[in-house]
Order: sequence, then C-alpha cells, then structure tokens
Amino acid sequence: MGYVQEARENHVKKKVEEALRSKMKQKALKECDEYTSKYAQCAYGKTISVVWQCRKQAKELNDCLHQFTNDAVLEEMKREYALKQEGKTHANV
Repeated sequence: MGYVQEARENHVKKKVEEALRSKMKQKALKECDEYTSKYAQCAYGKTISVVWQCRKQAKELNDCLHQFTNDAVLEEMKREYALKQEGKTHANV
C-alpha cells in the first residue's frame, strides 16, 4: 500500500474522529463493566482514602480500559470507517 493511499485511509475529519473516540470509550466501559463495579464498590463511602484503599481496583480498571482505548484501536476504527465510506462512494457511482 502506497503512502498516499495510506494517508487517505487514515484521514478522518475531526468530528468523525470525535464520534469514533466516543464510541470507543462506550465500548470500553461496557467491556470493563466488571472492573468498574469493583472499583465503585471499593470507593463507596470513601473520600480521599479511595486513592490508596482502592489502588488495586483502579489499576485493574485502567488496565482493562486501556485495552479498548488506545491509538491502535482508534486507528483500526478509522480504517473501518474509511472503508465503509469508500464502499458507499463506489455504490453510488
């Protein structure tokens, strides 16, 4: 794949990228619901102490979320979006 082709596929308008980021975050929260619940249970009724008392749960949650919210995932979503748009363009021609 040439550089120009790759650049076209990766170029996504800012608003579309924001929508894709939002979708990525929603999916991550859904996938990591178990860890979100554990963290929420630990944090319940605590204030500042949540920082050290729930460190393990926070780390587990962050590790899970990072699996679904990183640059590689976003780039894949952009590629899929670009391919769908390209397919729509060819279908309309």
